[in-house]
Amino acid sequence: MEKAVYSLLESFMLSCMKDSAHDKEHVYRVLYNALDIAKTEDGVDYDVLICACLLHDIGRKEQFENPALCHASVGGDKAYEFLKAHGFDTGYAEQVRHCIQTHRYRKNNRPQSLEAKILFDADKLDVAGAMGIARTLVYKGSMSEPLYSVLPEGRVSDGEKDTEPSFFQEYKYKLEKMYSLFYTKKAMEKARERQQAAIDFYNCLYREADSAYKGGRAELDRLLSAK
Repeated sequence: MEKAVYSLLESFMLSCMKDSAHDKEHVYRVLYNALDIAKTEDGVDYDVLICACLLHDIGRKEQFENPALCHASVGGDKAYEFLKAHGFDTGYAEQVRHCIQTHRYRKNNRPQSLEAKILFDADKLDVAGAMGIARTLVYKGSMSEPLYSVLPEGRVSDGEKDTEPSFFQEYKYKLEKMYSLFYTKKAMEKARERQQAAIDFYNCLYREADSAYKGGRAELDRLLSAK
């Protein structure tokens, strides 16, 4: 890819990134992860891959303003229109759109091309391990969502059966399950290296929160019943 093309794509990406958990540094990490993965794969179209990585989250603003929208779908269309408006080939723009529209974990729209699979893996690597925990906490905080929910009996829920959003719910729904979903061997290896850090953080946070409720509520009940 020519530097001028890269600069054009980068400038467009930077104009779209407003989300603190999906900021420009997330985009760069995804790009660098993708390039590392691509070194172990044959036949990668680097022009498609680099473009898709740079633009994969440009639909975040629209999804934030209207949660009914899917940022991957919106972003794919925005990227396609941007590329066409700047004279890029239709086939190239379509390939980039496919990569972006299939990178989201929550949508049953699986990547088909090699470049789309690499983007999917690179994006999910940034949700793995300590980085994934940190980014999820930042995002949940920005949405004013709690760390956990409390069960009717006064214990902290581990998030497994929660229906309301929280950090624990997100961990159980996504972060814990994602390690078997990678398409490339390289990404799987990198994810496994990071997994224990996420497990340890979750277990430690759950123990600390739950122990506070168990001990504190029992003591409060004792004091209140003594009056």
